[in-house]
Amino acid sequence: MARLSFSGSKLYKSLKCKEPTSSELISHMHHLSEICPFYRFSYMSANGAIAEAIKSENFVHIIDFHIAQGSQWITIIEALAARSGGPPCLRITGIDDSNSAYARGGGLDMVGTRLHSVSASCGMPFEFNAVHAASHEVYLEHLDIRPGEVIVVNFAYELHHTPDESVSTENHRNRIIRMIKSLSPRVVTLVEQESNTNTAPFFSRYLETFEYYTAMFESIDVALPRDDKRRISTEQHCLARDVINLIACEGAERVERLEAFGKWKARFAMAGFRPYPLSSLVNNTIKTLLDNYHSCYRLEERDGVLYLGWKSRVLVVSSAWC
Repeated sequence: MARLSFSGSKLYKSLKCKEPTSSELISHMHHLSEICPFYRFSYMSANGAIAEAIKSENFVHIIDFHIAQGSQWITIIEALAARSGGPPCLRITGIDDSNSAYARGGGLDMVGTRLHSVSASCGMPFEFNAVHAASHEVYLEHLDIRPGEVIVVNFAYELHHTPDESVSTENHRNRIIRMIKSLSPRVVTLVEQESNTNTAPFFSRYLETFEYYTAMFESIDVALPRDDKRRISTEQHCLARDVINLIACEGAERVERLEAFGKWKARFAMAGFRPYPLSSLVNNTIKTLLDNYHSCYRLEERDGVLYLGWKSRVLVVSSAWC
């Protein structure tokens, strides 16, 4: 109805205006991660590849294109600090826009303060570089690259928000991937939803979204009843707005522009990247994680890439590149 009445943009913006407080939104996101394994899967798979790539390095620079609260990096800091040869010097560049600042309850400074505190408690030399920008606004001068450091880059559920040639005269999606390749990173981690809604015509996009979120909501059904108040709030604030954006918005206002892994693979290959297979240790750790969830979740590894789905529908893909 929102699309037919051309009110999708207005409805999407109204939902943004009626967002819960930041502490409530964080609670909803935490609740979603408790009942569904997708966030934990993404962080564990990316961190496994990063930890393997930097295990013997002394100067490490992590560039995170959607740092959110920075929680992903606490386990990395603790693991590096416990290295037998002593901790490295670690720098993290955290990139995020004002929307995530709202969700956090503050700007990137609070992320830097938190990670500084964790690093200090572990005896880890640490620096934080805050980049207040959306991904398509980031250029080399924002990243403060220094000689002698090993660079790793993390894209977690972020690149699909970056406009490409179907939206902008400048293909920022490809530009960013090429820019990162120019840094000769040790590893780049990519986690994205497995769906094709970027350039698909409306009816195909509608069917794809319907199928994807049917599987998502079905996976939630086995965890909580539909009338559970926390579930209703979590779905409203973490999922419903994305669905409205996918179906009822167009042009630059449609920011949920998902691509299937085959398209991401082609983009990275065109930029000169080659696959960096995820280790069997990571796979086994994630399999153990899934034991805490429903048996209908499926984990598959093909050519070093991890596919997590519900029954026969793949929902999230995690890969690494070098």
